[in-house]
Amino acid sequence: MVALSLQGVQPSPPQPQRPSLRSGKAAGAIRIRCGIAEPSGEPAPLGQKTRYNDGIFEKAFMTLFARKMEKFADPAAGKGREKKGWWDWGYDYESFVDVSRRVMQRRSRIQQQQVVREVLLSMLPPGAPAQFRKLFPPTKWAAEFNAALTVPFFDWLVGPSEVVEVEVNGMKQKSGVHIKKCRYLENSGCVGMCVNMCKIPTQDFFTNEFGLPLTMTPNFEDMSCDMVYGQAPPTFEEDPVSKQPCYADICKYDPLVLNESKDFYILTR
Repeated sequence: MVALSLQGVQPSPPQPQRPSLRSGKAAGAIRIRCGIAEPSGEPAPLGQKTRYNDGIFEKAFMTLFARKMEKFADPAAGKGREKKGWWDWGYDYESFVDVSRRVMQRRSRIQQQQVVREVLLSMLPPGAPAQFRKLFPPTKWAAEFNAALTVPFFDWLVGPSEVVEVEVNGMKQKSGVHIKKCRYLENSGCVGMCVNMCKIPTQDFFTNEFGLPLTMTPNFEDMSCDMVYGQAPPTFEEDPVSKQPCYADICKYDPLVLNESKDFYILTR
């Protein structure tokens, strides 16, 4: 599946339009390791699924996000809309990703992104975006501060990451985040979910709601991703992901296809 079509084809070559990144000790990278259960402590090689030891903190965020999305999601196959108490932490990462998949059904690309925006806004107190704009105007400091926060607070969602030096408008700054192997993309195996349920709505939320530009550049060859705070994202039409085909062999959601008018997804089985 792709952002606009669902042809099963092989991944395309790496896109050349990527930000300049400098990682490692030379760049003073900040690394925080999440609960990876692999003996190496690093994400599993491409083609293998990384094992994680999720604790209370991680499961709390999975449950919070999943419950917020459930009201927009189609019921799970063969089940009615199940209601659980907030004390029931019945979501692991796979069920969290499944909720995302069900949100996609019968929704256009734009509608999927709008759902993510609604979910993000629902987690903030009234007036939070305006306060964020006051506290974090689009400066080098604000970009670097948010990059530093991203590493510890979003490892439950994307896996291990590190702050790296990037170049924004000719200025070098440590406002980049390199995600080694995105857990969301790895578990969904779906380009469409990556683009419409994560990349585009997250870029839009920071850029338009918070007033802090953010560009996310996923690498579909190795499932890594580069985030650059302070860099304005391209339009969807100019973004290489708009033409990115899905993984022919690993996308779990091949039953999801576009309807005849190609404006929303339906389930074929």
